[in-house]
Amino acid sequence: MKRYEQFADEIAALIREGVISPGERIPSVRQASRHHGISPSTVFQAYYLLENQGLITARARSGYFVREHAQRLRDEPRVTLQHADPAEVKVSELAFSVLDSLQDTQTVPFGSAFPSPELFPLTRLSTSMTRGLRALSPQQLVADMTAGHTDLRRQIALRYMLGGIQRPIEELVITNGAMEALNLALQCVTQPGDLVAVESPAFYATLQVLERLKLRAVEIPVHPQNGIDLEVLAERLASLPIKACWFMSHLQNPLGASLSKERKRILYQLLKQHQVPMLEDDVYAELYFGSAPPVPVKAFDDEGLVIHCSSFSKCLAPGYRVGWAAGGRYAKAISRLKLMTTISPSIPAQAALADYLQHGGFDRHLRKLRHALEAQQASMLAAANRYFPAQTRITRPAGGYFLWVEFPEHIDSLRLFTMALDHGVSIAPGPIFSATQQFRHCIRLSYGHPWTAYSEHGMETLGKLLHSQRRLE
Repeated sequence: MKRYEQFADEIAALIREGVISPGERIPSVRQASRHHGISPSTVFQAYYLLENQGLITARARSGYFVREHAQRLRDEPRVTLQHADPAEVKVSELAFSVLDSLQDTQTVPFGSAFPSPELFPLTRLSTSMTRGLRALSPQQLVADMTAGHTDLRRQIALRYMLGGIQRPIEELVITNGAMEALNLALQCVTQPGDLVAVESPAFYATLQVLERLKLRAVEIPVHPQNGIDLEVLAERLASLPIKACWFMSHLQNPLGASLSKERKRILYQLLKQHQVPMLEDDVYAELYFGSAPPVPVKAFDDEGLVIHCSSFSKCLAPGYRVGWAAGGRYAKAISRLKLMTTISPSIPAQAALADYLQHGGFDRHLRKLRHALEAQQASMLAAANRYFPAQTRITRPAGGYFLWVEFPEHIDSLRLFTMALDHGVSIAPGPIFSATQQFRHCIRLSYGHPWTAYSEHGMETLGKLLHSQRRLE
């Protein structure tokens, strides 16, 4: 990371933590240069970057000031989960209705689970596709089908190593996106009727997999800041025959919550104590804000209990559908099950990604992507502050592209979903994120698309609909 980016991260952290308040002037270029021992041009570059992220603004002949929406303006959601017994999962119909709402390109895609393709280096990837195909030997088209393209697996293993995690290449299985990796992993460690601990709220695709495999969900509450409730998890592991856990330890969808490094360590010790495998769904790992990359639970895994699953769909190449599982003690079983089902993701797509990771400037792209997402988050938070009811509570995650919004109890998010869709706006209503369809007064919003007047109008429309619901009570 360049020095101006480091300095920008330091200022951004002070803003997010409330040390520098909205409307307050930040140090002048001369002051910052002298105090931090960096050149004025470095300070200028940092301040330009913070402007692009929507955190500060320049005032003529006055200096730089923190924008009014740069700090959290709303309280965090409370996310109280009513205790429920292990439950059969039935959320697919509602989830499909949300997905159907995104088919119309004129709909504002606040309900989308994917970031905009405009944020990805598609032209550079096409160059890598050509290069990768030229380098492919006829033998590789067959030899790499089961475990995956050797060069791609090597590049993924290298990224693990750079993060301080030693993973043998033999442990890595390339899959059709992270969702196949998670599906295969769950099938390897459970049988129909088994109990699986999941977060609540949880990504609806997680619940759909449990529904399809006829597994029962044990919901564990998640706090917007601290992540999964480890005390509740410990009690459930001790009292119920849970066969597996499926958690997002970092930038959890839909809350954006992240466990601290120490809490991840404690989580792994719980798994180890009860010998319960964990599927670590880590598809947002590269989308953190700031300069410190997250450490996954897999980093503490000394017994092969954690099946770490991720993909390039959320950070680089959504249409390529290439993911992987670092399967630990289950790697061979996952590989064999994949051979019995889909056999292999596209070898040309894998070759393209291998070439891009080696030659395409992946980390440079990621820095640009993170800055864009942070600016889009700031714009959505500012719009929510302008248009949503005063009692609204909103998360402000340190990465990803989702906000979890908690409205007053009288708001019905299912009715809001229907009303918003009639006005050309898609949202994701709270009940699709719960096996027992809780969180009826909550929604998830995506800021994964570039912010435009179209986006602003969508937030204004939601605000009007929210106020109309109140009048109907």
